[in-house]
Amino acid sequence: MKIGVDVGGTNLRAGLVDGGQLIEVIDVNCPADGSEQEVMEAIFDVIGRLWIPSVMGIGVGIPSLVDAEKGIVYNVVNIPSWKKVYLKEALENRFKVEVGINNDVNCFALGTHCYGAGQSFQHIVAITLGTGLGAGLIINDRLYGGNNTGAGEIGCLPYLEHNFEYYCSNAFFKRNYHCCAADLSSKFDEKTMVRAWNEFGQHLGRLVCAVIDAYDPQAIVFGGGISRSFDCFRPAMLAEVSRFPFPETVRRLRILREETTHVALLGASLLIG
Repeated sequence: MKIGVDVGGTNLRAGLVDGGQLIEVIDVNCPADGSEQEVMEAIFDVIGRLWIPSVMGIGVGIPSLVDAEKGIVYNVVNIPSWKKVYLKEALENRFKVEVGINNDVNCFALGTHCYGAGQSFQHIVAITLGTGLGAGLIINDRLYGGNNTGAGEIGCLPYLEHNFEYYCSNAFFKRNYHCCAADLSSKFDEKTMVRAWNEFGQHLGRLVCAVIDAYDPQAIVFGGGISRSFDCFRPAMLAEVSRFPFPETVRRLRILREETTHVALLGASLLIG
């Protein structure tokens, strides 16, 4: 038995995992604007609610750069009080079991590779589309996080007047349509929605081309809230990808949506050997 935890600025999720199966999941609001200790107590609480004596370890995915060896997290996205937090030490002192800490999108990459849409591939770029744009790398069947667990963060690459995250996340919809992607259907007519998704898909297609240039993966797997609308942006994305100068590379690439529920929790549990 292991516990996987996914810490976000909005939600805090934890799951009890047994042999790759989620036995129970708890999803609560994260007190993101609270003090460092208030956020820590919320994590303690959600783990405690799942705790049973047979738990052998805890894996945590968190949206920040991470010193994975020491379990220190730095400047956590959307949790202002978490500048430098010794999370591994705090959890090990509290629960007396092994603890693994890594970037949240790296946990998504691990989860999709072992339990989800990426199971058939050795080389994967896993991309999450939501409030921001995150990415994790699987190379030769192993997670590659780089020196600070930040390898593959393609959202920071320069693109047009800003970077890819500016055009390939909810920032795009909020800037142009004053709502999140999930709210388009309740605020706009079909013609406007199609135009929005087509434009978003074009930007995403250019992101995919950049991923091909950088990593030449076997598969790109999309997750995150916006990926639920995969069929809406997929045609425009693929049209843009079809313009990549090496058609055989495109033909051999698989572009998939992750459909396994809470795959990042399963990935977090894999941080424990």
